[in-house]
Amino acid sequence: MEIKGNVTLVNGPVVMGSGMGAFKLNEMVTVGNKRLIGEVVILEKDLATVQVYEETEGLCANEEIISTGAPLSINLGPGMLGNMFDGIQRPLKKIETISPNFIPEGIGLLSIDTEKLWDTKIIVKKGDLLESGKVYGTIQETASILHKLLVPPNISGKVIEVKSDGEYKLNDTIVVLELKSGATHNLTLVQKWPVRKGRPTAERIPIYKPLITGQRVIDTFFPVAKGGTVGLPGGFGTGKTVTQHQLAKWSDADIIVYIGCGERGNEMTNVLEEFPSLIDPRTNRPLMERTILIANTSNMPVAAREASIYTGITMAEYFRDMGYDVAIMADSTSRWAEALREIAGRLEEMPAEEGYPAYLPSRLAQFYERAGCVRTLNGDEASVTIIGAVSPPGGDFSEPVTENTKRFVSAFLALDKKLAYARHYPAINYLTSYSSYVTILHDWYRDNVAEDMMYIRGKMMKLLQEEEKLNEIVQLIGEDVLPNDQQLILETARTIKKGFLQQNALHKEDTYVSLQKQYKMLKVLDVFYESALGCVKMGIPLTTIRQVPVYQDIIKMKYDVPNSQINLLDDLMEKIKISYDELRAKYQG
Repeated sequence: MEIKGNVTLVNGPVVMGSGMGAFKLNEMVTVGNKRLIGEVVILEKDLATVQVYEETEGLCANEEIISTGAPLSINLGPGMLGNMFDGIQRPLKKIETISPNFIPEGIGLLSIDTEKLWDTKIIVKKGDLLESGKVYGTIQETASILHKLLVPPNISGKVIEVKSDGEYKLNDTIVVLELKSGATHNLTLVQKWPVRKGRPTAERIPIYKPLITGQRVIDTFFPVAKGGTVGLPGGFGTGKTVTQHQLAKWSDADIIVYIGCGERGNEMTNVLEEFPSLIDPRTNRPLMERTILIANTSNMPVAAREASIYTGITMAEYFRDMGYDVAIMADSTSRWAEALREIAGRLEEMPAEEGYPAYLPSRLAQFYERAGCVRTLNGDEASVTIIGAVSPPGGDFSEPVTENTKRFVSAFLALDKKLAYARHYPAINYLTSYSSYVTILHDWYRDNVAEDMMYIRGKMMKLLQEEEKLNEIVQLIGEDVLPNDQQLILETARTIKKGFLQQNALHKEDTYVSLQKQYKMLKVLDVFYESALGCVKMGIPLTTIRQVPVYQDIIKMKYDVPNSQINLLDDLMEKIKISYDELRAKYQG
């Protein structure tokens, strides 16, 4: 029996209804004659407030609100990879065939294609006992990813019927389970899951390995862990989107979920046009074969923007449960927080700092805590890494979204306006950024890259910090009056910034750099500093040290040394030692 209520008030995406005492909190409903999709957010006796995920223009009083009996849920199954969705998992390509220019109201809760046939291999047999999270079939969804069909959480039983391998649609039953209660449960190629509820795992395990991105400033100076959380704040034009594109393209995650949350339409258009043309460097196949795009632009319904974050993280958890490492790029959580603020205002909730709702910190925490390195119900090790961009107005990092994000993330990659304007990309400020994963990943870097990598990294960070202090003196009295050893610190810091921290996303050798090459480049800088320091201690002027031809080779090593020939960096280290040994010998003689 359908449970119904009636619209009594329409306030943008917020609709109030009467006669709704039998509805449940967070239940998905359809609103009005157009059957707009909404969610119950407040219940008070027989009155309810509904958050509508579509445009409410034209909605009238007394139109019906109809219960669906379930919370806001999405379909999880083959067909998500390579697809582009809006904030509530409606495929944009399919919508384009219905309405080329805009998403029409009342289009319904479209989802992944239910008519497509999938070549399915069933790996269980009659009589098998299946627990939650176990794999009962596989589909080669793309050339890169094997899609594993999982028994839904909280379901377990004995296999009493199995179909043969073959082609099936999403809703076709391929395995029938007999539950302990004696009832039967049909397993298809798809399962539903409420977006606001995290999917269960066997256990959370300690983070121990890095998400390798190929970006030197991140991998070496501010490493990100698989299963970790990262805040990427920056003002307009500092390169948040380009940095996230680089991470999406080059990071060693198995699956990428890119959430364009409230960004400008033209920027999202660039993403939607560019991603399908990108080639995955790991497989030399289209990157979209392991990518899901969720687009909710600033002119789309504001309530769907609030839901898009949860849609993305639920999809990520589904692939994590298959044993994959998933990375989520949320661009940007500030626009998501603005959606919260607008809806809270329409709900007449008491505003807190800068008009944001008082529950902003807890909502951010709920989102970031769904990251993690886990043991799945099937016993696999997998992870979800969240990289959330933040767009503070005017680049002010003291505003509430940035400040609260800082509380819940373990790596904070602060993009700097001055660096961006100086054409230093990625514009990650090496003094205000931090990563608490440095100590956690120390052993991994020691065992897998080099024993002294983190030591040299610390040494280079110290030189950059010393340079910042010396710059204050230089601005007052000039560089020439500093002693030679301090001038060398300034020179080495400039070399680190220009030769190591700056990275050209458009240069084929520089766009991605392996950890082994990063270590060797770091070692080159260390050898240069120690060799030059030996010269300075002998009283050799810095101008002479700088004029040694090998100095230019250090600056250009990122371009001149191909990724396939990192042994050339060993030759460069030897060349540096010989050049400065000769210089010292010349002065001694």
